[in-house]
Amino acid sequence: MSLFSSPDPHWFSIPSGRPFLTDLAQGVFAELKTGLAEAQILTPTRRGARAMAQAFSGLSGESALLLPQIRAIGDLEEGEPPFDLEHLALDLPPAVSPMLRRFELARLIMAHYRSGPPLTGRTALELADSLSAFFDSLALEDIEASDKLEQLVDEDAHGLLSGLAEHWQKSAQFLAIAVDLWPKRLNELGLMDPSRRRVTLIRRLEQQWRDHPPATPLMLAGSTGTAPAMADLMGVVAGLKRGAVILPGLDLSLADEVWQQVEDSHPQGAMKALLQRHHIVRDQVRVWPASLEADRARHARRRLINEALRPAAATKDWREQINTLREQSADPAIDPIAEGLEGLNHLQARNDEEAASVIALLMRETLETEGKTVALITPDITLSRRVSAKLSRWGLMADSSAGQTLSHSLTGRFLLDLLDLRLEPSDPVRLLSLLKNPLSRFSDHAGLKALEQKGLRGARPNSLDEISQRLETAHAKKPIEDALTLWRTYLANLTEHTDHTDLSFHLKAFVRWAESLAADGGHALWRGADGASASGLLTDLITEGEGFPVEDDLIFADILRHLIRQTKVRTGGNTHPRLYVLGAIEARLVNADRMILAGLEEGIWPQPAPVDPFLSRPMRKALGLPSPERRTGLSAHDFVQAASGPDVWLITRQRREGAPQVASRWLWRLQTLAEGAEVPVPTDPRWLDYARQMDATLADAPPELKPATRPEPKPPSDKRPRELWVTDIELLERDPYAIYAKRILGLRPLDRLNEPFEARRRGTAIHAAAEQFALEGAPLGQAGETLFTEILENKLQAENLSEAQLALQRPLFPDLACAYVAFETERQADKPRILTEAEGEMAITTPQGVFTLKARADRIELKENGIDVIDFKTGQPPSHKAVLSGFNPQLTLTAAIIKYGTFKGIDAHALSKGLGELCYVRLSADEVNTKPIKPAKDNPQTTDDMADDALRRLKTRILQYENPAKGYRSWRAPQYRHERGGDYDHLARLYEWHVLGDEADSTAAEDKA
Repeated sequence: MSLFSSPDPHWFSIPSGRPFLTDLAQGVFAELKTGLAEAQILTPTRRGARAMAQAFSGLSGESALLLPQIRAIGDLEEGEPPFDLEHLALDLPPAVSPMLRRFELARLIMAHYRSGPPLTGRTALELADSLSAFFDSLALEDIEASDKLEQLVDEDAHGLLSGLAEHWQKSAQFLAIAVDLWPKRLNELGLMDPSRRRVTLIRRLEQQWRDHPPATPLMLAGSTGTAPAMADLMGVVAGLKRGAVILPGLDLSLADEVWQQVEDSHPQGAMKALLQRHHIVRDQVRVWPASLEADRARHARRRLINEALRPAAATKDWREQINTLREQSADPAIDPIAEGLEGLNHLQARNDEEAASVIALLMRETLETEGKTVALITPDITLSRRVSAKLSRWGLMADSSAGQTLSHSLTGRFLLDLLDLRLEPSDPVRLLSLLKNPLSRFSDHAGLKALEQKGLRGARPNSLDEISQRLETAHAKKPIEDALTLWRTYLANLTEHTDHTDLSFHLKAFVRWAESLAADGGHALWRGADGASASGLLTDLITEGEGFPVEDDLIFADILRHLIRQTKVRTGGNTHPRLYVLGAIEARLVNADRMILAGLEEGIWPQPAPVDPFLSRPMRKALGLPSPERRTGLSAHDFVQAASGPDVWLITRQRREGAPQVASRWLWRLQTLAEGAEVPVPTDPRWLDYARQMDATLADAPPELKPATRPEPKPPSDKRPRELWVTDIELLERDPYAIYAKRILGLRPLDRLNEPFEARRRGTAIHAAAEQFALEGAPLGQAGETLFTEILENKLQAENLSEAQLALQRPLFPDLACAYVAFETERQADKPRILTEAEGEMAITTPQGVFTLKARADRIELKENGIDVIDFKTGQPPSHKAVLSGFNPQLTLTAAIIKYGTFKGIDAHALSKGLGELCYVRLSADEVNTKPIKPAKDNPQTTDDMADDALRRLKTRILQYENPAKGYRSWRAPQYRHERGGDYDHLARLYEWHVLGDEADSTAAEDKA
């Protein structure tokens, strides 16, 4: 039967699960044959139009084929522009650009709220986006809001406003003003709102086809008609003598009583409203002829999913419906529930990485079959990016509809770093990121390495001048000269801050600064797709931002940073023709042999209704705007379309970005229905195992892929150190490999960037303050507290702290001063002679010669009852057990040097008094805690005993390492690694042998050695 033979309006549906565009092309080809070129086919999106052309090309085989006219009518709901209708727009003004509309609406908002708390430019632009969405909604829904808003704000005529919160009352009053002022402003500009213009063009096209019906075949396919203008156009096309509307996935099998309960959030909600608008009953909608041969399994899948997603009120009879489905089965031997679940699989990954790995593996496996295609459909952009990264391990690049944001490109990263440096000019991380960016003119500069090591590493500099001072006080070698040249060139190109508040002025200065630092005279920034996107964005901002107020640099940075992160870059490129990564909207008309649906968690798919700062739900209803649930219904329809294919994989995660997840309501309903039928949704855990094995180490890997073994270098005896400090002995006991790297290889760890303040500067200042206080014989009591506070202030200032950092520390000074003076009062009760930073050494004779042990003591007190050794700590002191077991021998070995070696300032008379107390003193933020080293209760030892034990253990260790067969093993005592990581762990490849490798080694035997 011909497509156009029926006297009724020509409404058709291609069932869910069928290849929509392929069936459409086959039906049109079978109907028109040689007259194909006369036909016109309208699709919602450009991607759909391109895929439609490919579907026709597949039908022609090797012969030539004149294709019909395939055009994108435009998805008004998604802002997709219509095809060329400019012949209908001769008397219409041009559309206002998105950027100009944003700034004009922001100015309107700022002018209205000028009397209240001032709005920043950033907030005004954010509200302008929401106001744009409001005007779009009014245009798409063909709503004249002026009268309705007047009634809404008129409390005498309409009682709704009085029941609203004050915020909504003010919002309604503002919208009433905006609806009146915005068209007037557009008239002044000679422009038209883009959404209103699109709707006007569709309306004019509708009227043209009413007045002059096309004589050639016309088909509108794939739209659900949510916008009234599009819905009316579809009614006109369906009523044409040679016209037809083809709906995507209308459920013709849903029971009538259930159909009556379908609401906005249901997958069929939009199409139900469309048919009701045109007074069409479902019986008048025919299945597309080319889809009548749909295989039985797909029909079973559609029926099952539609049952699972039926309205909530209709789920009370699920068990009865399961029995009905089984009774209606054409073959009693086949369970329709099991048949519907055949080809459908659910996998639950533990986290994002595992989900991306299993998706990439499923996509890669698809390519093993010649001609087979696979599509990942997910609204989670972050997950799709992870999958693309996983695919790159096989050199594959999928055709992604989302592209990438400008912020993830080199140009975007360059601009974002500049914005951060505009706010914090001396941030070393951002400085290095900028200078090392391949687009930077300094990326290959000879002085960049020296600038990093001498000027930027270590404690965070407070200013650009401090960086300059670091470089100028470094040794005057050639690399430093190059670094100074680079740094002075960079400083010469800095832009000066001005009092201008104009966004355009800020942008022009920003662009000049960016170009002065970019390679090739600044041209490197604007090359390629990301450069073109950045150039277009900045050009529009400079043009439309003229006169737009920007309060300060922070507001300017926030505005530009937000837009850079919003701007998309679509590069195309050498993508694989059978791999697709699509959003739910882009996938509406795209079919693949394998469909992977990911991100099926609540809040991801479906996404929650957006928060509207201007309209509450009652206000939307009063204005005649659709409920937020309509978007959920369209999203549910996308899910049904994609999940009805022959080979479908549903991927969920237990955790997303570390947070626990709840499965999507659609998957939960499907699982509940299947469990009620005692046929659980299939799963194939093998793929999760494959993905985990793919990311894990190989059990029987070739040597080049096996994790590194624990290093244990054995240098010659003459290369081994003959002199160590007592602090090095701690390393020798815990991590001998660190002694090898530090004392034999001569390696020194680089300071970290942005070294935490407390880790170095504060500790150095407090140690210096305590030393000066003791050396100067400072007074005690209140005068001592005042003096200690002054000394501490001076020492912190000497560490070049900023005023902001000092302001954070000053409130702690009084408590620390009080506690420290109390400590000094107690210690000086015996009137000791105090030595600070005193050095001593001791010679130990071994078969290889003399070994020298050195020490530098924070404080030694010479008293009548013995010599006390004190070590100040701003962190947590070691435990008694760690000291007595030899893993923290600093104090005990210092005592041994005092007893058997020489120490500056300690004479024979003092030595005759013997050893006294060994004590750690913790100088915390607001208190001083004294922690003397005490032996175990069951094994009392004197200080002499502890010193002798430590010396005996050291001599044993020295003799062991004089043996060339003895290696410097990495982390001989790994139980202490969690307390403090080593500086040379990366060099020792600790992660490989400690985490990935086999820990069943002879650690215990080593510890006993």
